[in-house]
Parts: sequence; C-alpha cells; structure tokens
Amino acid sequence: MYLRTLFLVIVLSFPWPSLALDSAELRVDGVAGDSTLETEIRAASVLLSSTSTAPEDILAQAQGDYTRIVEVLYANGHYSPVVNIRLDGREAAGFDPFAPAPVIRTARVVVDPGPRFTFGTARIDPRAPGSERYDGFSSNAPARADVVRDAVAAAITDWRQAGHAKAKLADQSVVARHAEAQLDVTVGLEPGPRLRFGQVVITSDSGVRDARIRQIAGIPRGETFDPDTVEKAATRLRRTGTFRSVTLTETDRIDAAGEMEMEISVVDQKIRQLGAGAELSSLDGLTLSAHWLHRNLFGGAERLRIETEIAQITGTAEETDVRLSFGFEKPAVYGPNTDFTGELEFAYLDEPDFVERRAGLSLGVSREFSDKLTGEIGIGLAYSEITDQFLDGGNRHREMILVTLPTALTFDTRNSALDATSGFYLRAEATPFFETVRSDPGARFTLDARAYRALDEEARMVLAGRLQLGSLVGPEAQHAPPGYLFYSGGGGTVRGQPYNALDADYGDMRLGGRSFAGLSGEMRFGVTDTIGIVAFADAGAVATGSFGDGDSNWHGGGGLGLRYKTPVGPIRLDIAAPLTDNTSDGVQFYIGIGQAF
Repeated sequence: MYLRTLFLVIVLSFPWPSLALDSAELRVDGVAGDSTLETEIRAASVLLSSTSTAPEDILAQAQGDYTRIVEVLYANGHYSPVVNIRLDGREAAGFDPFAPAPVIRTARVVVDPGPRFTFGTARIDPRAPGSERYDGFSSNAPARADVVRDAVAAAITDWRQAGHAKAKLADQSVVARHAEAQLDVTVGLEPGPRLRFGQVVITSDSGVRDARIRQIAGIPRGETFDPDTVEKAATRLRRTGTFRSVTLTETDRIDAAGEMEMEISVVDQKIRQLGAGAELSSLDGLTLSAHWLHRNLFGGAERLRIETEIAQITGTAEETDVRLSFGFEKPAVYGPNTDFTGELEFAYLDEPDFVERRAGLSLGVSREFSDKLTGEIGIGLAYSEITDQFLDGGNRHREMILVTLPTALTFDTRNSALDATSGFYLRAEATPFFETVRSDPGARFTLDARAYRALDEEARMVLAGRLQLGSLVGPEAQHAPPGYLFYSGGGGTVRGQPYNALDADYGDMRLGGRSFAGLSGEMRFGVTDTIGIVAFADAGAVATGSFGDGDSNWHGGGGLGLRYKTPVGPIRLDIAAPLTDNTSDGVQFYIGIGQAF
C-alpha cells in the first residue's frame, strides 16, 4: 500500500513534457506591405491553427503544410519560394514518418516567397472567333495560377458557346524562367466539330410522360449546340416542382449530320404534399392555413393546389376572414417558355370598412421572354356581394359582377430573390375591368420597384430601397371593387403600423384610397457569416384621387431587424413602431423567410 502511494506521488510530481505545442509562429520574408499574402498562408496552414496534443498529428500537419503553402504561393504568382517548417528547430521534412514522433514544443514556419513572376508568353490557341482577351492573361501581367486556370476554362467555354460541344484541352506547356521571374504558358485546344442538337433520350423512369419531359425541356433539335440552352432546359424542368433532381448529359453519340444525342435523367418528387401552418398575433389573432398539392395530375407535370386560410380568429365571427382556392398550373403550353394557369377562389372578408362574399375564376398564361423579363396576361370573372359600413353605423348592400383582363411585366436582375445584394426588380401590373351591374369600366395600375447595392466587396453592408405606386381609374371609390382600393400599414407596406390601418375619408364612409405611394429603405449589416442586423424606415400615403389628388393622408414606421441566414434564405425578425400617428397598439413584430423586400 505504501509503495503504491509513493509511486503515484513520484509519477505526478515528475516534470513530464507537455504534449501540446507551446508556441507556433509564422514569418513571411520579402513581402513588406503585402498583408494579404501572409493572411492567405496562415489560413492555408493546418499546423498554425492546430489544437491537437498528439505529436503524430503535429508532425503530419507540418509535413502536409509544405504542399498547402506552396499552392498558395503559386496561386499568387510566386514560383521560386523557399518554405521552412521547423519543429523544435528541426526541419519537419527531415523527420522519419515511420519512427515514433518525439515530443514537440515549438513550431516555426518561415516563408521566402521569392519574386512575383509575370507572364512572358501567354497564349491560348486556337481561340473561338470573336472571343475577347481574357482578364489578366497577357504578357507582363502577374502570373497567378488561377488566372491561367480561368483563362483556359473561359477559352473552352467560348468554343462551346460557338457550337463546339466537345471542345477540350489538347496540350499545355508551362515554363518558369527563374532568372527573369517570368512564366511562359502556351495552351493548345481541340475545338472539335461544330454540332447541333439531336434526339433527346429520357433515361430514367418517371411518372411524367417522356414526351412531356422533352416538351418542357424545349431542347430544339437541329439547332446549333449552345450550353446556355442546356442550362435553361434544366431550369425549366426544375421550375415545375415535379422533380427532385434533373441531369442533362451531352453524349458522345454524334451522327454523320453532326447532330449530338442528349440524355435527360430525372428523379420525381413525392407526387402529393399536405401542409399546414399557424400564426398568432396579439393584434390580428390566430391565422390557420392548410394546403394539398398534387404535382403530376395528368402525367404531364400539371400541378393542382387546394389551399384554405382562416384569418383573424378572435372569437367574434364578424372579424374572421376565410379563403378557399383551387389553383392549376400546366408548364410548356404554346412552347417551352409559356405556362398556363387557372384559379377558382371563394372568399369571405370581414374588414372594418366592408364585408365581402366573393367567388372568382381566372385563366391566364405567363411567358419567359428572357432570363430577366417575363410577362403575364389573363382573363377573369368574379361575383361579389358587398356590405359597405357607414360611419353613422348604417350599411349598404350591393352586388358586383366583374370581368377583368390582368396583365403584368416583370424585369428582375437581382442576384437572389430572397436575399439580394445587387441588381433591381421592377414589376408593373395593369388590370382593365368592366363592372356589368353598373356598366362601369375602369383599370387598376401598380408599380413595385426595388434596388439593391452592396457598399463593400464582401456585401457585408447592403443598401436596399423600394418604391410602390398604385392607381385606380374609372369608378368612384364607393362603387369600386373593395379589393381594388389601396390601404397602407403592415409588413408589405409600412411596418410599425397595423395592417391596412390607413384608408381614406369619403364623407359618410371610409374606404381604401384610389391611389397609393409607399417608400421603404433598409441598411443591412452582416455581423457574422450567418447573423445580420437591419435598420429600416417605411412611409405610405393614400389619397381619394386616382393620381394622389384629393384628400390624402400618410403615416410612417421604422425599427430594427435580425436576420439568420439558412440554406433556404434568411429567417427574418423585424420589430417596428410608428414614427407618426401613434396607434396605441404598441410595437409590431414580423417573422418570415427572406428579406422584407
């Protein structure tokens, strides 16, 4: 017993060496003022950021760092570097990898990058007709390795866009002339023949008919090969929502006429989907929603969506809104870029200014004119029973049968629909209508314009702005469809003000305005890669006239927001309060997916 105790005391008191590194340092010589290179080397090194306590791990990390650091130096144009990695003063490369690793206390990485090379000869041959000079790939420019890689990739892409689908790298010569600190790069390409699209073969089993898959993809047989056409075909198939994955392959089967066979492979989504949601607000009460979706109704990727929503559930029936809709979509009608849509809707709306019972049917088509421009046109028929509320407590009943011709154009250059940092979005809508009971013609116009600009290269600070305009011409507000009038307040217009809190005064009743203007601004700050904060301010105005004339009023709101970035878009939490006309409803909270606009 005493001997065991004495042994433990000796073991614990003996000054055994620590297995962890006591220090690890980096020195980069000859690059005074180039902090970027040192930062990249430090980021590439596993040893300098190691937390391992095992000598074997430390040695392996050090020996692997030679390659990692040299790759960084080559990428920055330094082709005659000297890299020393010393562990306790001994070069890491000199350790026997098969011998037991000794205890290591210190690590020192010393890098002499040598001179930065420039390109001597920089040639890619042959180049596609009309191709432009590749950025940075020219004589006397810094000879960065990534510039060579990007230039070769761009040259192959130029040939592919000229119809040469099988263009590839044939040979390359890279010679470093150390005395002159120059790099000679000569690249040979093999363009291959100019090809055309041939037969499209479906290689997978799918619930969607092969003919419909080809029709939706819209690959034009007989036309000159274009990689952009292939990418658009894949995008059309994904956009249907019917497929979980889509793969298009350029095969090696080329006939004597120069037509290349294409293969399409798809994996279907689950054919049906059932979803539900709930939202609770201290101001608007409880909202419940549910939907049922069929993704392939007739075997042609047609979608049927049945959706219902019950809003403002507060225990008083007159405050509850109910909606039920049946939506149908069929892609690729009248060509691959044109989709057909139809909707049957029933609604009961109990608002402070009116109560409406409505049934409506609409049919339409949408067409993609380019990657940025889309257009929509349709026809609709709706029947409504409306009870208008007078200020003295009385009411008025009326019926309305509305024939509409909705149209819209959307121009979108944003880099992301849910979290844009650059570009702009412009959507203009015009809905001419004819009300048959009173024989009243009219039209409703709206404009939604948004712009985004990053104030730094990393897009950590983004300035976003939005302008909304609306106008109703034709009937007076008292005889207009209530849903065609304009209100302000809530998450889509002025945050901090209650939903649709601002309307217009028409003497004996209050209804929405015949014109609207809204302005919103946000300053978005990225705190980390996933966390961001937003400062925002909104203002909105409604007027009794169609063009901002007549009696008008406006209000404002503002606040702060928190963003948490996820793969599907940022989760948004905004806290806002009125900046004018205190509503006595306190601050408003808004939660959603994606930026507010």
